[in-house]
Amino acid sequence: MAKEVLLNTDFKGLRLFRKGKVRDVYDLGDKLLLVSCDRISCFDVVLPCGIPYKGEVLTAISSFWFDFTRDIIPNHFITADINKYPQELKKYKHSLAGRSMLVVKSKPLPVECIVRGYLFGSGWKEYQKSQSVCGIKLSSGLKESDKLPEALFTPSTKAAVGHDQNVNQKHVEDLIGKETADTLAQASIAIYKKASEYALTRGIIIADTKFEFGMHNGKVILIDEAFTPDSSRFWPAEQYAPGRAQSSFDKQFVRDYLETLDWDKAPPAPSLPEDIIENTSAKYLEALRKLTGKEIKV
Repeated sequence: MAKEVLLNTDFKGLRLFRKGKVRDVYDLGDKLLLVSCDRISCFDVVLPCGIPYKGEVLTAISSFWFDFTRDIIPNHFITADINKYPQELKKYKHSLAGRSMLVVKSKPLPVECIVRGYLFGSGWKEYQKSQSVCGIKLSSGLKESDKLPEALFTPSTKAAVGHDQNVNQKHVEDLIGKETADTLAQASIAIYKKASEYALTRGIIIADTKFEFGMHNGKVILIDEAFTPDSSRFWPAEQYAPGRAQSSFDKQFVRDYLETLDWDKAPPAPSLPEDIIENTSAKYLEALRKLTGKEIKV
């Protein structure tokens, strides 16, 4: 899978608004240009190597879901069609095509909106200790990867550096007000429910996911990304079996590899072997194909 990866961008004449773990965001006045690079992060640390086609997959999947969930809540997506971009961006067509989108500028809300449909990861670890997930009590006897009786909204803080911290709904209300906090919870559950039901028809279980929201013209809108292999756990439905960890179409594959190393999960991160890079790229491409029917020519 010999494809050059894009790890960083530097567009002369454009103002870099923010550099995230994966996306470079440029300020265009009333709009933002989101560029999905091929960087990959695990345990809140950006790895030194990239994953081929990753930025293109993230853009294509988010574009699909923004359109799919627009009836539930508005979102920031304008277009990913380079031909509809402002003229000054077209000279960067080679770098932007397929991996970027124009979005409206909003004021991000300081909450990570996490929805859990299955008992896995940190939720499973907590359940084993206290029979709860993020402080929400559950019935006894649940197994790892079990489907939860109902999807849980488990918000967290958005940490600029380091790990986010789980918080309860009251904390969110104190941060942004009860009405807005209720909107985030209701919209997150509704979006997850619609998307997860659709994904099942495509052979994928969305075990959990996270959203970000912002304020635009006084209204809450969905921003950032939606149901990508970076923000969600995707499991192949045909292989699903509670009581164990599941195979996946997301970066859990990389996390599992890193867990085998003698690495303290602090920078600098180790490089990935070529086979891990290639297999991860293949998983991202397969997630795109299964969910949207679209393929990226490799």
